[in-house]
Amino acid sequence: MFSVTVVRARMFSRRKKRKTRVEPRFEDRGRRRSAADFSVTAADRAAPPPARKRKPSGKKPAGKAASGTRRKPAARASAGRRRKTGGRGRGVLRGFVYWSFIACIWGGVALAGIIAWYGAQLPSASAWAVPDRPPNVKIIAIDGTLVTNRGATGGAAVGLHEMSPYIPKAVIAIEDRRYFSHFGVDPVGLARAMTRNLMAGGLVQGGSTLTQQLAKNLFLTPERTIGRKVQEVLLALWLEHEYSKEQILELYLNRVYFGSGSYGVEAAARRYFGKSARDVSLPEAALLAGLLKAPSRLSPNRNPERAERRAQVVLSVMGEQGLVSDSEMTAALASPAARANRYWSGAHHYVADAVMEELPQLIGEVRQDVIVDTTVDLYLQTAGETAIRAAIAEHGAARDVSQGALVAVDPTGAVRAMVGGVDYAASQFDRASQAKRQPGSAFKPFVYLAALENGALPSSVRNDTPVRFGNWSPENYRGKYHGPVTLETALSKSLNSVAAQLIMESGPGTVVRTAQKMGIASPLKANASLSLGTSEVTLYELTSAYVPFASGGYRAEPHLIRRVTTMDGKVLYERTDSPSRVLPPDLAGMMNQMMSQTVRAGTARAARFEHPAAGKTGTTQNGRDAWFVGYTAHLVTGVWFGNDDGAPMKNVTGGTLPAETWRDFMVAAHQGMTITDLPGYMPFNVIPKPRPEGFPFGPGRRPSAPVPGQGIPVADDRSPPSGAAARERVALPPPDRTVTSSTGAPRPQADVGATQGQSRTVLDVILGQ
Repeated sequence: MFSVTVVRARMFSRRKKRKTRVEPRFEDRGRRRSAADFSVTAADRAAPPPARKRKPSGKKPAGKAASGTRRKPAARASAGRRRKTGGRGRGVLRGFVYWSFIACIWGGVALAGIIAWYGAQLPSASAWAVPDRPPNVKIIAIDGTLVTNRGATGGAAVGLHEMSPYIPKAVIAIEDRRYFSHFGVDPVGLARAMTRNLMAGGLVQGGSTLTQQLAKNLFLTPERTIGRKVQEVLLALWLEHEYSKEQILELYLNRVYFGSGSYGVEAAARRYFGKSARDVSLPEAALLAGLLKAPSRLSPNRNPERAERRAQVVLSVMGEQGLVSDSEMTAALASPAARANRYWSGAHHYVADAVMEELPQLIGEVRQDVIVDTTVDLYLQTAGETAIRAAIAEHGAARDVSQGALVAVDPTGAVRAMVGGVDYAASQFDRASQAKRQPGSAFKPFVYLAALENGALPSSVRNDTPVRFGNWSPENYRGKYHGPVTLETALSKSLNSVAAQLIMESGPGTVVRTAQKMGIASPLKANASLSLGTSEVTLYELTSAYVPFASGGYRAEPHLIRRVTTMDGKVLYERTDSPSRVLPPDLAGMMNQMMSQTVRAGTARAARFEHPAAGKTGTTQNGRDAWFVGYTAHLVTGVWFGNDDGAPMKNVTGGTLPAETWRDFMVAAHQGMTITDLPGYMPFNVIPKPRPEGFPFGPGRRPSAPVPGQGIPVADDRSPPSGAAARERVALPPPDRTVTSSTGAPRPQADVGATQGQSRTVLDVILGQ
């Protein structure tokens, strides 16, 4: 039997830390070792190890070990260790390169999968299209000047060649300096942004190009996810393929948000500087470009100091890139952008609100940019706003009045000015066209007109005395009564007793129909108290209802919009209706006669100025509302003062603050206008004498010719209606003593001065019977 043993050389090499290979040796266990024993040496191996090269050394070998190997010198061991370390380093490098290559392959596969996944969620590329810009409504005044822009964007689109050249330069400088050299995605800019963000330890610079920002604004939501970023890149590449750099930049500048509700450079320039984007200066362009980083936080309306600092950063970047000269830079830094007044502070926004409310009724849904030509005169609009604000500033605190409104309409029904409140920025509620209030005595002209239509004259006499209709007993202002008076005097002094008598003579239903014929659209309650203006109306409709008086009997629908066209001139709507006659000329002249007396010597004396004028004051109970609606041959204007909560005012009536404000406005409005008499107005040379005793003409009757001694006025230039018209009026049957209303029910009876057991109507009281 032979056995494998380990020679003592192995033990020796283990002590010397040497790793010499030990060959197996075979021998008979039962025999003693001898040189003749069978053994295997290294030379007997099938593939002997290659001979190692040894460096020459001056030292002699230290001798052979038991296994036949020699000891390595120290230099040889050190060189071996260095070769082993170098080989290990090269192996690590080779492994790193290998696995990096593998990782790139798999990363590319994963990236392609992500792109394919999120790209599949987008519509087909063949269906991609830039969505239409939200339509803009450009509102124009009567003289062609801009009132304002309305719509989702707040401004019209402006071509790149039309806007100030400083705007695109400033935006490119601060947002995407490599815009004209990248392909929609800027790897260099992205790497630069990542480096700066890492160094700053936070997000200080974005890597999106203008094209990517446009893609996000046009197609995507603002969420920050990997999927949205992938889709943004895909859409940016598509935009770059479909459009030129100039087109993309123009789209961007007309769509990007600049804060304060303004989208696009035109809206932003109007909002912040009160000018078009065509006229923006270098410091203004720098301020606009600076807003893009954080439109709300950097808005000059909220933080002007921060906005100005950001604008200076933009200017310095423009200088570094050579986009502006040194002289331009110096001038821009020396004169920063001057902001306009608050954008929403002008009263013209009340006009714009009314236009936007009416526009869909005329052209349907607004689907494209349109131009709306209005009837508004900006000079009159400003004059009205100034008058209302001045009155509140001077008398508001002392008289407990906080709000006012004004409407001016010409005889054709065109609204020339509309002020819905003191400050639009503080309150957008339009008190001119939306607030319904009791007009008080300003409603009385319709009561008197119904009486004239029923045959009365301005010289007709009624007894101004306390009266009662059922449970209602109207009282005059301060409880003062004047006895027998003409209708002209009663209207000029705003006597409530006479107005109540007239509505009972004509019938409340008749008065309602008369008011509606003149232009009152709000529901009216047909009762006796309507004579004192208890049904609520708006200032807009009440002023419009006075237009037939100023126009000689013609009613024209009040309107703000004259014409609507597209940007290329196509007419979508144009007003073509004409006024219609609602009053005969003689009745219009009589009403003008009576109401002009109100201005000359009645409750509206504070409204007098050099032009012939007429009108009527109105004050509601406890001074909650004060009105004056007056007119000349050129303009009809209504003024209201009060408080939104209905709180009473102190010592404010229609003849004080409203009449004074009306006069201030009308003086400014009539600058350069020819002094013209009111239509059909006749200056009378005889003052009617009240003669209630034996007054020969009952209500509903009218003489065909003046009766000497009865105080019937004689006209200077014309007589009262004669011929067929007069005969028609004379032929009216006398009223029944038992007067009935329009519904057929008996009218309330008057018990003033009646003895117990008697029942007399108001007509009996008037006629002294």
